[in-house]
Amino acid sequence: MEKSIYKPISCDFHSELELLALKGTLCKILYKIDNGNITHTNGIIKDLYTSNKEEFLLLQDSTKIRLDRLVSVNGMELKSYC
Repeated sequence: MEKSIYKPISCDFHSELELLALKGTLCKILYKIDNGNITHTNGIIKDLYTSNKEEFLLLQDSTKIRLDRLVSVNGMELKSYC
């Protein structure tokens, strides 16, 4: 599958993710995978970082999720911040 162009998320949603990471909050994360389907995982956000002009979330179990693939984190929907 061809890689999609990264679309930055809102600063407000990014700030919420940083706060969850700072607090060490266990998060339920819904996100889109390459085929467009939605999957979920649970974990603690270890880091938020940028690589090749794309932003990522890194969980403690080493799972990496591109931020524009997020659907919701602990019930906060990405679209509600745009």
